[in-house]
Amino acid sequence: MTQTKETPLIFAPETYQYDKGHLNEHEVATSPIDQFNEWFKYACDEVKDKEAIIPECTTFSTARLPSGRISSRIVLLKELDHRGFIIYSNWDQLKKSKDRETNPYASLCFFWPHIQRQVRVEGLMELVDRETSERYFATRPRGSKIGAWASPQSQQLSSRDELADKYEFYENKFKDLNDDEIPCPEYWGGVRIVPLEVEFWQGGMSRLHDRITFLRNSESDTWTLVRISP
Repeated sequence: MTQTKETPLIFAPETYQYDKGHLNEHEVATSPIDQFNEWFKYACDEVKDKEAIIPECTTFSTARLPSGRISSRIVLLKELDHRGFIIYSNWDQLKKSKDRETNPYASLCFFWPHIQRQVRVEGLMELVDRETSERYFATRPRGSKIGAWASPQSQQLSSRDELADKYEFYENKFKDLNDDEIPCPEYWGGVRIVPLEVEFWQGGMSRLHDRITFLRNSESDTWTLVRISP
């Protein structure tokens, strides 16, 4: 078929229907952290194909000022504590690191199609302490630890061979160390997204989705629960 300016590149008719139920205000916890924990456990329990659905996958978005340019990437949620959502990464000269230096606000978006639920988190980034980063780094497989040293993340490479050479260099450097002796790089660590707003979305029939949102009251550090229109 000949492509013309009038022909859409993609046309996706509405065929998918949401039919997993409803979300009511009286059904949610008093804290968004507790509510997320409940939904996350359910998302994990309902996974049938572990290769198709990874519940901890989330879209992590940051923005740089003064341009306002946004960048997003898929990361894995690794920890949830009373303050917020923790992810781990290389923070040396990366987009997300430079974004954080100019703008501490970030968002996470989880989508679990198998249970027709989504959670959006908007909040502030804060680096976790070094002890926390090192504790988590110690749990990683040996190859992931060496990879953290070898990869100049987001920097240009001349070829795949350059990356392989860097990995081989650190593999040799740490060859005499046990897995638990490989140190955590200074530029590698965790960042916590401390939530200011958390929305729980349940797909509904006829696109009448349920959206229950927690809003943080900064002065009292309490939460207000509101329902918003789909």
